[in-house]
Amino acid sequence: MLKIVPDPPHNHHSLEDTLIQATEYALCAVTVVHQAMLLQPRSPVSVLLMTAMHETEALRVLLESALIQVQMPAQQQAMH
Repeated sequence: MLKIVPDPPHNHHSLEDTLIQATEYALCAVTVVHQAMLLQPRSPVSVLLMTAMHETEALRVLLESALIQVQMPAQQQAMH
């Protein structure tokens, strides 16, 4: 008999792997918005695109900061 509901996917990623992947997605999003701005720089939605680029870039910086913290040795993390 087949199961009606499949098992959830197994997540074997570490926090570091997840942060790296999220940072890559954020970088892709920034690139897409940047390309959209180049295609339609005078579009009425350009302000929204610039806002999306700013917010996504801020997200990318936060993710990189979290990744750096995860990669620090445990002794250095305890000092601050």
